Amino acid sequence: MLFPGALIASAAVLMTGMSQIPTLEEIHQLPAVRELPDPFLKPDGERVRTAQEWEARRRQLLEQILRYEYGPLPPEPGRVVVEEIATRILPGTDIMEKELVLRTGPDLAVRTRLLLFIPPGEGPFPVVVRGDLCWGRISTDIVTQIARRGYALADFDRVDIAPDSAERAGVYRAYPDYRGGRLAAWAWGYHRVIDYLVTLPYIDVKRIIVTGHSRGGKTALLAGATDQRIALTAPNNSGCGGAGCYRFQGEGSEDIAAILRNFPFWFQPHFHAFIGQVERLPFDQHTLKALIAPRALLSTEALGDLWANPSGSQITYQAAREVYTFLGASDRIGIVFRQGPHEHNADDWNALLDFADWQLAGKTVARRFNQLAFPDLPLPYTWRAPTRIDAPHTP
Repeated sequence: MLFPGALIASAAVLMTGMSQIPTLEEIHQLPAVRELPDPFLKPDGERVRTAQEWEARRRQLLEQILRYEYGPLPPEPGRVVVEEIATRILPGTDIMEKELVLRTGPDLAVRTRLLLFIPPGEGPFPVVVRGDLCWGRISTDIVTQIARRGYALADFDRVDIAPDSAERAGVYRAYPDYRGGRLAAWAWGYHRVIDYLVTLPYIDVKRIIVTGHSRGGKTALLAGATDQRIALTAPNNSGCGGAGCYRFQGEGSEDIAAILRNFPFWFQPHFHAFIGQVERLPFDQHTLKALIAPRALLSTEALGDLWANPSGSQITYQAAREVYTFLGASDRIGIVFRQGPHEHNADDWNALLDFADWQLAGKTVARRFNQLAFPDLPLPYTWRAPTRIDAPHTP
């Protein structure tokens, strides 16, 4: 089956090939900003005051983030081809499972495994896209949990798109001049899966959710910021380079030096220049979260996962919420903490599905999504959302 790939929303189109890799000299000349940078502050020194000004500022910030942190996304491929390997009923359930291979890129050289789980009924179903198939099949219990809530699940292998190493295979072999990091390449993989899903009559294209765990959560967050077809972004335990904070490190958390010592290829080639001087980053991860606004965003965090900086994730949530507030969407961003270690478990999935039911289906749920695990933590920023001059008048 052949599916056209020119289906990407304008925000995603803008991000392909937009950012070039900065020079080391350029990075060293960036001004130091000790507190979390103000996303409303425009290059001319004025602050954003209207929704239209924010959209222009959003494009500037997205270009900065790709330029200085992740590198650009690969070029748009133009088409995807999907081969169906098998269709079966998931044992012990009434859930249909489709085993697929998705091919895209030049000469269809980039491929990934894709499992699509469809609940009983005619749909159209909201769909959760997960890129963590590289860690093994998701458990039948979790698939059943998702399907019983009326959601389809598309689970693909992001390391088919690009290896989790410095090897230049997958998308790097297809585009030899491509210099973005693995997180950008994997985010592009999420977009290609969505290219396929939006062609299916039983998928609700207005209720697309992306999620992932750990490095998969970092990827999901970037995917959500670069594709406005995504209605809800839900990174889990994503930490450094994800929902965590570079400028504020909680006890025992991974910092920029640690992540680049182990995984330098996840980021643009010169990101290491910010080691020891993260204050020169013209943004922090609250900025990436803010780029998703006013679309829905949920971070799920484990209090026992100190390496993923749960307190820093709370800070970026609070800072990004200022942008959501400015856009009149303060209830569209949430954070949920649980006890326990670094994993993507049933509690995390329940939180995601509760949030999706509320945000995408208008259902009433008992869970609260604004409870802070660290209520006494000082905020490392002094700015707040400006007063909009174009806000509707309320008598």
